Amino acid sequence: MFSRRGKDQEERQTPKYTCITTKEETNSKHGTSIKAELEPETFKPNLKEPSELLEADQIEKLARNLPPRTIGYPWTLAFGTSKHGMSIKTLYRAMQGQDTPVLLVIKDSDGQVFGALASEPFKVSEGFYGTGETFLFTFNPDFQVYKWTGDNMFFIKGDMDSLAFGGGSGEFGLWLDGDLYHGRSHSCKTFGNPMLSKKEDFFVQDIEVWAFE
Repeated sequence: MFSRRGKDQEERQTPKYTCITTKEETNSKHGTSIKAELEPETFKPNLKEPSELLEADQIEKLARNLPPRTIGYPWTLAFGTSKHGMSIKTLYRAMQGQDTPVLLVIKDSDGQVFGALASEPFKVSEGFYGTGETFLFTFNPDFQVYKWTGDNMFFIKGDMDSLAFGGGSGEFGLWLDGDLYHGRSHSCKTFGNPMLSKKEDFFVQDIEVWAFE
């Protein structure tokens, strides 16, 4: 009986290893990968209108890190302070009817660009919401993405006075006030990020929020 079980296990394992080896060999022979094959569609998204805050190369870098369910959908500007004004109430109103992840892009008074990808549209909430798709990013000084560490579930929290991402040890990874004018960034356990901005406290110059639909 022991011999048969060992043989059965060996038979079950053999095809698995063979399959993996074949896939690796195939990718090696073609000198490419699935990611590379999808590059034209995946990493050069169609924006329904130009971004005032992101350059083309920055858009492609962000696109490489977006959740798979956003692939192939055009970027739609759901909210922009230059168009809608500096108000968190207006931001929440613009989120109504959205059902995709949303990308928050901030440009501060120092000219630094950073922000967050939220797994779902912003809303007023009693506690934190969202999933591990949520991440923080910065282009300062180079592009970096800070994804969920698994340490806690403090993804997104919104009320009429603020919008926050990440937490732990009493500090938010990214925080904006109700006027969308004053913000703060600090290292946090949720995303394992450093400070996203040059200074812990910053002033917002412009904000864009992109949806994928």
